[in-house]
Amino acid sequence: MQEVSKSLNQFDGIEAWTELGISIGILLIFLLLRKVFTTYIFKFLLRIAEKRKIEFAANLMLALERPVRWLIVLIGVIISLHYFPIDSPSDELKSKIYRSFFVFLFFWTIFNISSILTILFPKLVSKFGLEVDQIVLPFFTKIIKLIIIAFGASIIAEEWGFNVDGFVAGLGLGGLAFALAAKDTVSNFFGGIVIVTEKPFTIGDWIKTPSVEGTIEDITFRSTKVRTFAQALVTVPNATLSNEPIINWSKMGKRQIAFHLGVNVTTPKEKLENVIKDIESMLIEHKEVHPETILVKFDEFSHSGFNLYLYFFTNATDFGGYLSIKEDVNFKIMEILEREEVQIAIPSQAFILQKDSNVEAMNEFESMRD
Repeated sequence: MQEVSKSLNQFDGIEAWTELGISIGILLIFLLLRKVFTTYIFKFLLRIAEKRKIEFAANLMLALERPVRWLIVLIGVIISLHYFPIDSPSDELKSKIYRSFFVFLFFWTIFNISSILTILFPKLVSKFGLEVDQIVLPFFTKIIKLIIIAFGASIIAEEWGFNVDGFVAGLGLGGLAFALAAKDTVSNFFGGIVIVTEKPFTIGDWIKTPSVEGTIEDITFRSTKVRTFAQALVTVPNATLSNEPIINWSKMGKRQIAFHLGVNVTTPKEKLENVIKDIESMLIEHKEVHPETILVKFDEFSHSGFNLYLYFFTNATDFGGYLSIKEDVNFKIMEILEREEVQIAIPSQAFILQKDSNVEAMNEFESMRD
């Protein structure tokens, strides 16, 4: 109470009130500078960067905006407290607080800059003719962010006298217990590393495993999110995916079509040969049919007619494009059959009714006896 009354007694003189006014004035000036920076200077520079299509500068300013705003406020608080008439904490305590805030703002800035790497780094690398996988950069960006947070927290902790080395040593002593408790988490983490390094799939790929089938939406340290065709979101642990056989349908260079086409048993040999040649020519000339393997052959005799075997591949691998090409090929086959006047075989059964001669003889004998 004596310290509080002593501090309040300092306001008895005009000099104390003058210092208080100067302190508040300085703080208001820096708040005004913050407003001017946000409303005018920052938006002006951002507009110039966007107008000249300097993407790096625009993203960098967006990353720096909030830390710079708070830096202006922090500088204003430091200067205003210098003129504040009431006794403030010790210089050592104030120094720790100021340094902690400066460290926080510095690592906050680095954290924001690391966020724009996902956007800018692939474009920068592409200029040198290289490509960056869609899952590699986000994965390592998350690792970098964790490292930044860990460094910032450790520096602030050391500033306040916490023994970080002792904490790390304690983690080392308890490492075995931690590893046993977090066995699944660690295995999922290393499973994620296997997925990133071996790259069996990437974001947007259509995969099929014993556990799930769908499109990859996101990959994190612990799990992979898969959107199924029923639009359900399935979260699969990375350890599970890394130990399963994975079919990546999106990596198909072409997609197979194979079926039998039955024609009527009354089809003459010449027309059958013409149909085979016309269908093969149509598939060879089709722009959406892969030219590598095209087979159209008279395969077998069936109960209802002659079976032609068609075997070829489409250039499109997505399901919608695949069905569209298959439909177009079917319509063209119908046109060929109509032009050659060949009918499609319809499965049928023939029943032959034959009168038994023995039964007929018995009927004649009975009539004579009567």
